Amino acid sequence: MFKKDFSIFDDKLIYLDSAASAQKPQVVIDSLTDFYAHYYSNVHRGTCSLANNATKMYEDARQAVARFIGADTKEIIFTKGATEAINLVASGYAQTLKPNDEVLICISEHHANFVPWQQACLKSGATFKVFSILPDGTWDMNDLKKKLSPKTKLVAVAEMSNVLGVLNPVSELINLVHQKGAKVLLDASQSICHSPIDVKKLDCDYMAFSGHKIYGPTGIGVLYGKKEVLEKLPPYQFGGDMIDKVSVKETTFAELPACLEAGTPPIAEAIALKSALDYMAQIGWNKIQKQEKSIFDYLIQRLKEVPGIQFLGDPDLKIGLVAFNISGIHPNDLSIILAKQNVCVRVGHHCAMPLHAVFDISASIRVSLGLYNDENDIDTFIVALNKAIGFFK
Repeated sequence: MFKKDFSIFDDKLIYLDSAASAQKPQVVIDSLTDFYAHYYSNVHRGTCSLANNATKMYEDARQAVARFIGADTKEIIFTKGATEAINLVASGYAQTLKPNDEVLICISEHHANFVPWQQACLKSGATFKVFSILPDGTWDMNDLKKKLSPKTKLVAVAEMSNVLGVLNPVSELINLVHQKGAKVLLDASQSICHSPIDVKKLDCDYMAFSGHKIYGPTGIGVLYGKKEVLEKLPPYQFGGDMIDKVSVKETTFAELPACLEAGTPPIAEAIALKSALDYMAQIGWNKIQKQEKSIFDYLIQRLKEVPGIQFLGDPDLKIGLVAFNISGIHPNDLSIILAKQNVCVRVGHHCAMPLHAVFDISASIRVSLGLYNDENDIDTFIVALNKAIGFFK
């Protein structure tokens, strides 16, 4: 239905790897080239019309992100990706955590929401704790409750695993964590393009996502944080645009959001991200979710017909993406044969090695959908998959 909006597609390309990075609609590509061709300037402090226009476009992008997730504009920090957004928060906690403190995450986290907290605990002497998942891929809430304690300072979790594809009960988790007096960081990198998010209703303390997974460009990410928690977060980087006053004796920092955005920001990328959000808003969540559910249900139906398939978690609980293996065949071998048929999937541990260890495997194949996928893509993929299976069998 929406494939015509994406200029990359031809009659041969079957792209089933949107969880890694989504393709870009032409309006996003045009916004990038238009800014560089006609409006480019650095932002803030300039007095010429170029600088003023660029600054307005950049700050308009911040407002667009704030509207998209129900935040205030001063609570939106632009980063180069969700990974940097999470590291920004983890770096601050590494300076404030004490040896008696604890940080809790889920075993299913992407390495970008696993390793930064592991390292923050190593640096501070705090305890790094992990709660489990159930065989169907959902959070083990009983294990979470056991491991939450008065010592817990922060819980960092993904609303949707990039391997399991389950929308987790984040509202329930946030309520439990806040009862213990701890904070919550929500990684929305996978869920942000599949389901609307209102950070005020959720009451999460921090949230991170990347632009390139929501049809925007690479090199742009967002950190949301409640104003009161961001004001307590030590600056992650130092340099231009984040200062108030500098002297030989001391430096004072600017107010939010500038104090957490050191240096020249990703100006064009932020502006193009706004174009991506505008594109999604023009379609509307009802159409987006109806389209995605229809195609994903068809994908699961067809995959269940494939002999020897082994799903990671319950396929009927997933949205947008599914990971699996075929009995007796290494996933890397399958993916090579699929690639030769111009079918793009992802193979490996998907930056989630601890999760794959839970399933006692080293790798899996992941198929993930975007707005542009249709039933023909699924049919072509299934034919290619069966052909690859036949080759190895």
